[in-house]
Amino acid sequence: MTVTNLRPNMDHWQQRVDLAAAFRWTERLNMHEAVSNHFSMAVNDEGTQFLMNPNQVHFRRIKASNLLMLDANDPDTLEGPDAPDETAWFLHGALHRKVPHARCAMHVHSIHATVLASLKDSRLPPIDQNTAIFFDRYVIDEGYGGLAFEEEGERCAELFSDPKKKVMIMGNHGIMVIGETVAETFNRMYFFERAAETYIRALQTGMELRVLSDEIAEKTAQEVEMYDHQDVRHLRELKAILDAEGSDYAT
Repeated sequence: MTVTNLRPNMDHWQQRVDLAAAFRWTERLNMHEAVSNHFSMAVNDEGTQFLMNPNQVHFRRIKASNLLMLDANDPDTLEGPDAPDETAWFLHGALHRKVPHARCAMHVHSIHATVLASLKDSRLPPIDQNTAIFFDRYVIDEGYGGLAFEEEGERCAELFSDPKKKVMIMGNHGIMVIGETVAETFNRMYFFERAAETYIRALQTGMELRVLSDEIAEKTAQEVEMYDHQDVRHLRELKAILDAEGSDYAT
């Protein structure tokens, strides 16, 4: 029996397991940052009730059963004994209140995406297939105002008004990636970091970049979007590896 069968009597178990696996693999990829950063997954039709990681627990230790269940419309969320991290609450709470298409949200300070966010020009030009995936599909936040407390969280949420753009390059901060499911969002976050790495390493050569035309970049992005179930299969394989290793993520 695999660990995924060791199910406590808790609601939204599949979403919990998927989210816990995403935390574990993000840590393995060294895309985490100490006990900071946060992922969330909406579980009601309105998107206002959502799962999120407990306050300052390392990604390597997160389990399906210890994810917090929060309500974006509950003003007393920060008062309880199991209150989430304040910045996580204000950033993700605002997203789930204001952005219906942000069912899942993943915020990281991964190295190459954060380097990109630190450049005066934080655009990601389509210089290969991975960078082309994100052609005209991200928004750049150029108004960083410090830690994501209430006003900062509300401001960031407003930048996701275009449903086509599912990555926010948070100037001077990191990235926020949104999607419909854990698998979709994790896959997008993974490939954005890979794309950012390719671009940053290309810049380091000092050579002239071979930039794709807008037409080919858009064609490539659309073709990847139609590539069925890659995100689902990606996460399924990661969970299979964790299960084979005896990980307790799904407990």
